[in-house]
Amino acid sequence: MDLHRRRSVLVRTTAAGEVLERVRIVSDVDRLAAVIARAGDSPEVVLEATYGWYWAVDALRAQGARVHLAHPLGAKASEYRRVKNDERDAADLADLLRMGRLPEAWIAPPATRELRELVRHRAKLVGLRSHCKAEVHAVLAKCGVTVSMSDLFGVDGTALLDRLRDSSQLPALLEFEIDHAAGMVRGRLATTPRHPDTLCTPAMPRCRPFPGSGRPWPRCWSPRSATSTDSTGPSS
Repeated sequence: MDLHRRRSVLVRTTAAGEVLERVRIVSDVDRLAAVIARAGDSPEVVLEATYGWYWAVDALRAQGARVHLAHPLGAKASEYRRVKNDERDAADLADLLRMGRLPEAWIAPPATRELRELVRHRAKLVGLRSHCKAEVHAVLAKCGVTVSMSDLFGVDGTALLDRLRDSSQLPALLEFEIDHAAGMVRGRLATTPRHPDTLCTPAMPRCRPFPGSGRPWPRCWSPRSATSTDSTGPSS
């Protein structure tokens, strides 16, 4: 399956590589289910871990398919083809799976995906807050205003901004959103059972690799490290 945001292409082949069907569909759960139903019981399906793969994997598994997630960087051989289109991309993925040469990525369960999105959301808010603070510093520098305090957004700095009638409310609003997101991550980590192949535990001093990844997280993480100011947990 060559997955795209609006339309996707599916190429169905036999175990010997003979093409049985090529179909282009609207990227929709019902349409995908109708096509997969024609492939029989427990078909093997491969798609790349590209934008928006969550829904496709869940829909395929709901139909009883055995899903394989191809690592995008490992399936780059198609770049060197003279002819490149969606059908050839889908056929190449099927061939890699058929020959046992597919570079697979780990399919995170829904609970882990949700936790990832929370950490990513908090990281984006922290970046936006830093950008807003940098903009305020830039405006003061252009106006020749001397900032004598170390923290422009502390008590003394906020008083200076109030005297200058500068807008310092946005960083404060972002601070609230960041704390709210951090609290959600902390609560989720406190109630999520630790799987030995996904997260580290106090009894496991060294991180274990994810299935199919061949490498561990760069460091163990915890509710505290996942919600600290300068750390947003492991990258995905």
